[in-house]
Amino acid sequence: MKRSARRILAALAVGAVLAVAACNDAELPPLPTVAHVDLPRFMGTWYVIANIPTSMEKDAYGPQEKYRLAEDGTIETTFTFNAGGFDGKPVRHTARGFVVDHASNAAWKMQFMWPLRFEYLIADLAPDYSTTIVARSKRDYVWIMARTPQVDAATYARLVDAAVALGYARERIQKVPQP
Repeated sequence: MKRSARRILAALAVGAVLAVAACNDAELPPLPTVAHVDLPRFMGTWYVIANIPTSMEKDAYGPQEKYRLAEDGTIETTFTFNAGGFDGKPVRHTARGFVVDHASNAAWKMQFMWPLRFEYLIADLAPDYSTTIVARSKRDYVWIMARTPQVDAATYARLVDAAVALGYARERIQKVPQP
């Protein structure tokens, strides 16, 4: 087969995959966010209680997100955990959050490396800012977080139920080891 024909077939295959992916995303209802987030109050340490982990979070112990509001209005983010066990190698990732919905402050884009920015939606937030659910429209990843490393069974069940109500598969949500 000629090189130009292979390129055309490859382009068609990529186009077909993207079209299928776009159709799958279109079938998902919009993911609602909370009505309003008081950014200064949201800042600080959050412990990941459960998630659908990204590849970098698999086998993470004691994961924490720390947010700090920068003078320019962006959010300095530090994600830390121990790999493989509580005494495992400490891992630290930094990112910058950009609020994209200033009316609610609940929709952000998170940038771990330039120029890529990833959706970050605050879909659930306790009135006292003790728990939150961060979600994505694709329902591929979710983070259930709290201000403490542990939550009681009723709170955990409520948060998992809330994630399921957002369109996440219950069986994919994993409890995260916290000390």
